[in-house]
Amino acid sequence: MCWYEEVPPTLRSHWSLARQLLVLQLVVLCVLAGAGITFAWLDARRAVDENAHDQVRAVALTVADAPTVAAAVTTPNPSVTLQPFAQLVQNHTQVDFITIMSPAGIRYTHPNPALIGQHYIGNIDKAQRGEQQTETYTGSLGPSVRTVVPVFDAGHRVVALVAVGITVAAISAELRERLWPLFGVAGAVLVVGALGGWLISARLRRQTRGVAPDELSNLFEYHEAVLHSVREGVLLVGRDGRIGLCNDGARTLLGLDADPVGRDLATLGLPDGLAEAFTSEENRAEELHLTDSRVLLVSTTAVRSGGRAQGTVVVLRDHTELQSLTGELTTARGLAEALRSQAHEAANRLHTVVSLVEIGKPEQAVEFATAELAFAQELTDRVVGAVAEPVLAALLLGKAAEASERGVELTVTPDTVIDDVSLGVEARDLVTILGNLIDNGLDAAVRGTGHPKVVVTARSDEDGLLLRVADNGPGVPEDADVFRRGWSTKAEDGHGLGLALVGQAVRRYGGTVEVGRDGGAVFTVRLPRQEAGR
Repeated sequence: MCWYEEVPPTLRSHWSLARQLLVLQLVVLCVLAGAGITFAWLDARRAVDENAHDQVRAVALTVADAPTVAAAVTTPNPSVTLQPFAQLVQNHTQVDFITIMSPAGIRYTHPNPALIGQHYIGNIDKAQRGEQQTETYTGSLGPSVRTVVPVFDAGHRVVALVAVGITVAAISAELRERLWPLFGVAGAVLVVGALGGWLISARLRRQTRGVAPDELSNLFEYHEAVLHSVREGVLLVGRDGRIGLCNDGARTLLGLDADPVGRDLATLGLPDGLAEAFTSEENRAEELHLTDSRVLLVSTTAVRSGGRAQGTVVVLRDHTELQSLTGELTTARGLAEALRSQAHEAANRLHTVVSLVEIGKPEQAVEFATAELAFAQELTDRVVGAVAEPVLAALLLGKAAEASERGVELTVTPDTVIDDVSLGVEARDLVTILGNLIDNGLDAAVRGTGHPKVVVTARSDEDGLLLRVADNGPGVPEDADVFRRGWSTKAEDGHGLGLALVGQAVRRYGGTVEVGRDGGAVFTVRLPRQEAGR
């Protein structure tokens, strides 16, 4: 069951988004088709009316100009000549009536011979004055569009009138003949539009899973709220390497100021290993990566369609604080182990002293105990007196004890002096840098061929802090990128993070780290004095 199905019933709509879109499309199609038919009908009606007016006017003028008409009206019985003539012209011109009448309006011709000799029904006043007139009038044949024109003799006197008309019924019939194809086209448009709307609606229904608009709006709001409220970073990276989605957590963890959606991954300035993980077609779980300021756990899931990767879903978790605490815990654990080892060694020495006393050699017992105490006290006094930072002093003492237990000679050079605790470097970062360098030196010295040695120098001056760790191990290859996450000379998994953390911490403080090769490996870190309030 999808979580959106739990939306309260009051927020649901009876119609899905797909159905509402289909109905809206049908309404729009009907409105457009109705408007089109209306405009087409008005235009056709105007065209038919104009055509009817032009046709009756042209026929009327033609009949009035015919010599037969002017000659026949002067005879005693004009109808004998004019009635057949009018019928012939009417049949050829497809008008509904041609009426020739006297100037007083007495009909000489008519489609209904019974009406010949009766008075014309309609207005003829303008024609009696020698003018043309056109009107729509209801006569003996019903409503019609008619034109009345005068017939002149040689002296330009009105000797007869000619009325030609087309009934409104005939005009309407012609209009219907023009509109039937239009109705057919409109119907076809509606059918095609409805079919297209149904197909679009069906596709939309599949894509939205039949969700109603209110429900879809709530889903989007919930999605946005959840996406941007979680601390973990969430990104969607397309096959083309462009960011499709990035929440606030991802922007914070990656140190991005602007919204990267739509930008190419290569333009974000991410470490190569991290960018490669974002576009990997293989799923990755809790993979550790470093940026300039954070330690991230990266999980990726490839989105596939049709067997091909379409993009990657990336989840980022901040591991920085945990990694720092883990480093401190490791240091504390190492110190505890060193103290345990010293306690064990002290017990052995005490047994030795007691045994010397028991066998009657107290002078040798005192000499043995004094020598061991002087050596341990000398190292402690030197470190505590030279290093004002207590965390760093404790680290050096702990690492010295660890080195002694592992059989490595760890030497703190006489020029080690840190009497300024206001350098602005966090004690936690000092532990990260120096602790990892000493651990790396101890591991390398143990793998060397001679007596394992590690030399540590830590001093401060007006420019900042210098930390140097040298060992007599096998050294570092010339082309090795030792500060890349995962680089290690050990075959076991889980190594290759310490030096990467050193490089990250040094970059964060704007310092430098150099790798030398002098009978082993020499790491030199320089950290500039930090501004107050950093």
